[in-house]
Amino acid sequence: MLCKGLLEGEGINFLPEARNWGGLRCAFTILYRPRHPDIRVQGGYEPTPEVRMVGRGRAATIILAAALFGALALSGCDSDAGPETQEDVVARLRGNADSFEYAVGTHGGTITYATISEPLTFNLPLANDAGSSGFLSYVFEGLTETSWLNDAIEPGLAESWEHSDDGLEWTFRLRRDVSWHDGEPFTAHDVDFTFNRIIYNDDIPTSSREAFIFVYTDEATGEQRDGRMTVTALDDYTVRFVLPVSYAPFLRSMGTSIYPRHILESHVDAGTFEDVWDIDTDPSEVVGTGPFTIVNYTPGERVILRRNPDYWLRDSAGNSLPYLDEIVYVVVETLEEELALFQAGEADAHGVLGEEYPVLEPLQEEGDFTIHRRGPGFGTTFLTFNVNPGTNPDGEAYLRPEARAWFETLEFRQAVAHSVDKERVVEETLGGLGYPQWSSISPATGDFHNPGVRRYEYDLDAGKALLDGLGWTDSNGDGIREDGAGNPIAFTLVTNEGNTVRERASGIVAEGMRSIGLGVDLQVIDFGVIVGQLVSTYDWEAVVIGFTGGPDPYGAISFWHSDADFHLWYPNQPEPATAWEAEIDELFTAASQELDRDERVRMYHRAQEIAAEQTPAIYTALSERMSAVRNGFGNVTPTLYGLWDDRYIFRTDR
Repeated sequence: MLCKGLLEGEGINFLPEARNWGGLRCAFTILYRPRHPDIRVQGGYEPTPEVRMVGRGRAATIILAAALFGALALSGCDSDAGPETQEDVVARLRGNADSFEYAVGTHGGTITYATISEPLTFNLPLANDAGSSGFLSYVFEGLTETSWLNDAIEPGLAESWEHSDDGLEWTFRLRRDVSWHDGEPFTAHDVDFTFNRIIYNDDIPTSSREAFIFVYTDEATGEQRDGRMTVTALDDYTVRFVLPVSYAPFLRSMGTSIYPRHILESHVDAGTFEDVWDIDTDPSEVVGTGPFTIVNYTPGERVILRRNPDYWLRDSAGNSLPYLDEIVYVVVETLEEELALFQAGEADAHGVLGEEYPVLEPLQEEGDFTIHRRGPGFGTTFLTFNVNPGTNPDGEAYLRPEARAWFETLEFRQAVAHSVDKERVVEETLGGLGYPQWSSISPATGDFHNPGVRRYEYDLDAGKALLDGLGWTDSNGDGIREDGAGNPIAFTLVTNEGNTVRERASGIVAEGMRSIGLGVDLQVIDFGVIVGQLVSTYDWEAVVIGFTGGPDPYGAISFWHSDADFHLWYPNQPEPATAWEAEIDELFTAASQELDRDERVRMYHRAQEIAAEQTPAIYTALSERMSAVRNGFGNVTPTLYGLWDDRYIFRTDR
């Protein structure tokens, strides 16, 4: 399955999050306005400094994408304590998860958020925006859930499952105590309908479909093939999936939302599916199985979700869940308004930017909230160079031949890596609240992260020595080196406007390259223009950009596989251009089909080693995940993957 990763654009958007990690993290293309296609977070929301969304318009030239945010970040540690290493943070958060036990809560109360996001549709399969997908994640559920405590796959609408030894055939047995919000029973026929009549319906423009197109290599011919799984309801409470190839994250993908056949089938048959549940629909008419229903949406003002009194899940004492009566989102225009509402006590949680930390930190006791820090995020910010050898429709090369020759040279990229002052990026762009990034996979992923990859420490002399070794020196004393043919090694570096953190980081990156004798023209341009250059016109030279990540590295296959759209330095390669790219292709493909976790870890570790050695992407720093949370909630603990489950959280201050 060729899943997509996220190319991050404009800063942070504080979004209504889905309730649990499930579904497909990788059904996306380019991020401009983030969204959540069936990505479900148990508990709160986690804004990250790479994803600030500025403006409300939809970019017509790009497909909108999932933000892949985790859950709200609580550390519970004293902010005055000594600094923790990345490994310390991971160990502490895993310890929190191991020791956590749910308390029996009390019913009632409301949790309130402020958000700049609001829905554009109530038809989740068609949603291409963060607001729609985020709000509707409370309404719809999948067969599985992913634990906010430890990222383990857990039963959702399915109570159990089994699979064949080869991992190709999966049989799910469904809960018999689940009903749709209108009282109709949930059955296997709804699952069959969801996949066969909606997701695999080529007449319906759903973003989920690509994530369920499996890409694999035919062992007999060596050719790459696409395949779809078959989905069959065996009886009212049993459904079988048959895959064309084994797929390691399959259970995680089963968090994809299931839709009611008894309501939507007639619209599919009539060809009117795209007209049902549009933004003018009374949201109370939208029927799912989830713990909340949307009872009111007032554009530009608020969204109100109310407890489903017939929800199937119960606590250890047999009490019905969820505990909360309502979840309220107050819609505002700007991030500054979000912060103001939190400071005024009108919102219960706020994602904290590095620049906001010194403002909020001294107000914790007076404001009855705690700022919690939870270590490095999953997303990355990096520098990469264009080596695409192609030509445009007029036969003109995408890139000057001399520039491509520089960028293809390993020693050049390694020299640049030595020029990037990661510690300075942390201090000056993240307010000291971040971590230098060395490997392509974040430490937040746990054992998938390889801490032993090659590191190119900030060392201008080492960078200069590598360039000197190539014979690329500054012969005329103008401060810019020339290559062997006498061409000045000068190029344009672009990054996107609207993300001040990335703009400042790009300035540091450009300064470092200039310090080793490279001519760098830094340009801050519209994100939509950069997207066009990266995926369409290919007429760029160097870029500082970001990709999101998640607990499973497979989501990054669209960045690392040589034939993928977002293999930025040279996308859509007919054959791997280099031996190291061919090896990474093999590793990512094999890891997606390998069911033994230890073997998957080994494969991803090797891929990280290759990436660090070859430096196609030169990383800067990982942001610290921080949140300010009002005191007064129960069943809350910070973990790598979340803070709470919205079904179990309850107010302790009533």
